[in-house]
Amino acid sequence: MKHLGRRLVGAWTSLGPRYMPFADVATPDLPLGRLLRLSLFQVSVGMTLVLLVGTLNRVTIVELDVPATVVAVMIALPLLFAPFRALVGHKSDTHRCALGWRRVPFIWKGTLLQFGGYAIMPFALLVLAGKGQADGAPMWLGHGSAALAFLMVGAGAHIVQTAGLALANDLTPPESHPRVVGLMYMMLLVGMIASALIFGALLADFTPGKLVQVIQGAAVAALVLNAVAMWKQERRQPLRGQMAPAVDPTFRESWARFCEGENAVRRLVIVGLGTLAFGMADVLLEPYGGQVLNWTVASTTKLTALLALGGLLGFAYASHALGPGSNPYRLAQGGALIGIPAFVLVIVAAPFGLDGAFLIGNFLIGFGAAVFGHATLTATMNKAPKEQSGMALGAWGAVQATAAGVGLALSGIIRDLVDLGLGTSGEIWGVARAAGGYIAVYGLEIILLLATIAATVPLVQLAGRRRGNASSGGKVVGDESTEMIKPAGG
Repeated sequence: MKHLGRRLVGAWTSLGPRYMPFADVATPDLPLGRLLRLSLFQVSVGMTLVLLVGTLNRVTIVELDVPATVVAVMIALPLLFAPFRALVGHKSDTHRCALGWRRVPFIWKGTLLQFGGYAIMPFALLVLAGKGQADGAPMWLGHGSAALAFLMVGAGAHIVQTAGLALANDLTPPESHPRVVGLMYMMLLVGMIASALIFGALLADFTPGKLVQVIQGAAVAALVLNAVAMWKQERRQPLRGQMAPAVDPTFRESWARFCEGENAVRRLVIVGLGTLAFGMADVLLEPYGGQVLNWTVASTTKLTALLALGGLLGFAYASHALGPGSNPYRLAQGGALIGIPAFVLVIVAAPFGLDGAFLIGNFLIGFGAAVFGHATLTATMNKAPKEQSGMALGAWGAVQATAAGVGLALSGIIRDLVDLGLGTSGEIWGVARAAGGYIAVYGLEIILLLATIAATVPLVQLAGRRRGNASSGGKVVGDESTEMIKPAGG
């Protein structure tokens, strides 16, 4: 009986590394339970994204009857903080704390910003909409308080994510970075999907009182998730807090040093181009399906789930593909390549009425974007100097978030301008004029993907030359630096 019990226990424990996603990222110093707990900060970020961009976007426009222009400005306000993520990363690299922490104070500060924004947000929205006793309140009060709430919540999420990813980078060895990135992305999607379902169920019968309760519940959830995530994660180094602060470089000096790194600027350009290429379609796919392909609201809503499914599979694939010795930029190039036929399928769905092509294209867009994002973040973590990991991840986050926001804005502007020139009634060259604006945006995205692929070519070639020289012990000259590669075992 004891022998059978030992066999059952052995079989159960073997399931983790063999079948559980990302279970092989665990190490004796960082067990899987601790790593999963750390990733909870991504769940809170995902919840924030869904609440700001999804739930409140619809509720404020439809139920609260707030002008769409005002809502769009409010949602875009958190993007104002995105460029400062590099500064947040730098500050977390050089922060001096009496307790010896670097990342934890910033995660906590970001959490408090989120909580404060959530605390005033529901009442600010009710004042903005003039509901209940707020009817007749001065206009500046509603607009100002709502803007402050959205800015605080968005800034807090940016700070939490920047410092959290830097902490994950500190705790894991370089060979585990691909799977750590996959896990973090997966938890972000889990947070988005779970919170979307919960918010939708809670607000099915909308009342202003329920809106207050949901947002207050989100405030408590963000506080609890982030507190649990950072609990006993970062090792204390009390001597660090006793060092003279004069030894720390300024942000300008750190940024100049970061930009002097090998292909640092090119890597950021690749992130910006690829994110812009994939991100412009986010707000246009569902309207395209409804306006051009005549799909119902229920059918177009399922596209979000299809994109999420493609993203999950893309993250899983990239986590396994980025093994030891692999080149993240070759995989990023592959993700961009997947995006080109994906957008072609979306475009041809209109003139030929191919609903299946539109579905496949949506799935491939999610898959390609996930592979590209995973590869570029993994490359950033691998290339980040130990003393500048926060700066590197902050710069990646700043470029990625800014490019995503610019892409969302540009896509709507370009579509409207093209529709204004072509009109929306009738056909042109066998294609409905209503599809003209959408097709123009998708065509631009294909051009941006080609530019992204071209930008990755030197990095892929450089890695190939280095692998060739590594086997012969030769000297390789890169684009910005010269480095001696020693043969294995030398």
